[in-house]
Amino acid sequence: MSTLRSVAPVFATTDLDRWLDHYRALGFTVERYDDGYGFAVLGGVELHVSVLPDHDPARTAGCAYLHVDDADVLHARWSAVAGGREVAPVDTPYGLREGAHHDPDNNLLRYGSPRQD
Repeated sequence: MSTLRSVAPVFATTDLDRWLDHYRALGFTVERYDDGYGFAVLGGVELHVSVLPDHDPARTAGCAYLHVDDADVLHARWSAVAGGREVAPVDTPYGLREGAHHDPDNNLLRYGSPRQD
């Protein structure tokens, strides 16, 4: 059997430039492949994006979960970026501190770090 090495979720957008600009502001290194596809990389996280003209943010948005060192630090950084929607981190009963970020296309990046009890 082959070993799985990484994963790169593919999100949808109606505006590639807006998506790339938003993820650049979040701290990702972004790259356009062509007029309909791009990439965003931050640390060990790689996201892809594809232009979908009929993307409906209320019905067809994607989601990825990011394991991070400190959910509160990430929340503070991403809360300063315009265009998205943040959900502040909370302590969970299963030992994580979790928050979330919705991009302008309503794609969801949930993130969590171990609780610091």
